[in-house]
Amino acid sequence: MLISLAQWLQGLYPDTLGFLRVFQYITFRAVMAAMTALLLGLAFGPWVIRRLTELKIGQPVREYGVQAHLVKRGTPTMGGVLVLLSIAVSTLLWFDWSNRFVWIVMVVTFGYGAIGWVDDWRKVVQKNPEGMPSGEKYLWQSLIGILAALYLAFSVSETSNLRVLELFFDWVMSGFSNSLPPKADLIVPFFKSVSYPLGVFGFIIMTYLVIVGFSNAVNLTDGLDGLAIMPVVLVGASLGLFAYATGNAVYSKYLFLPHIPGAGELAIFCAAMAGAGLAFLWFNAHPAQVFMGDVGALALGGALGTIAVIVRQEIVLAIMGGIFVVEALSVMVQVGWFKYTKKKYGQGRRILLMAPLHHHFEKKGWVETQVVIRFWIITMLLCLVGLSTMKLR
Repeated sequence: MLISLAQWLQGLYPDTLGFLRVFQYITFRAVMAAMTALLLGLAFGPWVIRRLTELKIGQPVREYGVQAHLVKRGTPTMGGVLVLLSIAVSTLLWFDWSNRFVWIVMVVTFGYGAIGWVDDWRKVVQKNPEGMPSGEKYLWQSLIGILAALYLAFSVSETSNLRVLELFFDWVMSGFSNSLPPKADLIVPFFKSVSYPLGVFGFIIMTYLVIVGFSNAVNLTDGLDGLAIMPVVLVGASLGLFAYATGNAVYSKYLFLPHIPGAGELAIFCAAMAGAGLAFLWFNAHPAQVFMGDVGALALGGALGTIAVIVRQEIVLAIMGGIFVVEALSVMVQVGWFKYTKKKYGQGRRILLMAPLHHHFEKKGWVETQVVIRFWIITMLLCLVGLSTMKLR
């Protein structure tokens, strides 16, 4: 919004307001978006926490879980609302409203946020321990993921929403012709020209899996004070650098990245997400004053997955977000092995002391802050590895 205002004022007073040209630079607006989201989060955080406390939106804690967590019972949850509002205001202020990629990321983010809100509300306010049934939650996640995948499949090489719609109908009328431009291929990092063509169906399936999978992976990771939000900040900021390079014709050519016109504006959203995340960490650091809840975790995970698909870095996302991937796999393996052994031996057995993985380390004697900070360090290392793929090809 501010970029349009700056351009309008500059047109009226070109001689005196020439300095407003700085609003045209993505780097400037990204920095300002991060600062805006950070300040908004810090300013309104205490008020949000007070309101959640007054509404008695307190976190339930499982009796059979880690006993040290019982003291957290009643801590305000659904604090992800603070993160999402900070992201929304900051992004709307600083990004170019004509950019289609930011809008689709916003739709996925707040769509998943709405799902998380309903789930949290049923659990905490309506005292329904099941919250939103897993089937219903997965249905809504899938619906948003498929719609986003369909749109992105035809928007990789187009700048007009009308043209995207025309391509979709052409695809349907042609009997679902299975072709997409090379820039939509699955790119293998560390290699200059190794990629795998996916076709329309392959692209849609992969996009769906990345968005839905990462949304749930971040949600599973959100179990300790500050554990999920800092990796979200690190991975989101790293994806912002990929977005900036991918959207720049010169940098993308030099770095052997696919050039996606308009992708650079995603750096604004990524910066806002980083700023809002750091503000939330101020209140979520141990001992946490507020928890993120599904409303934040599902939304931020969906945002990361969508951005990675747009900038064609799905594998790099799995590298940089390795903590999220491993946490999700730990639950899948634990549940799968328990069901298998119960069916075969009549009694379920566990591979880990407790899933997700962070609870396993707590059961082994690590204190909560040790688990969190060590997982942060691992994520920093993985983000550096992911960023190195920009040049090491």
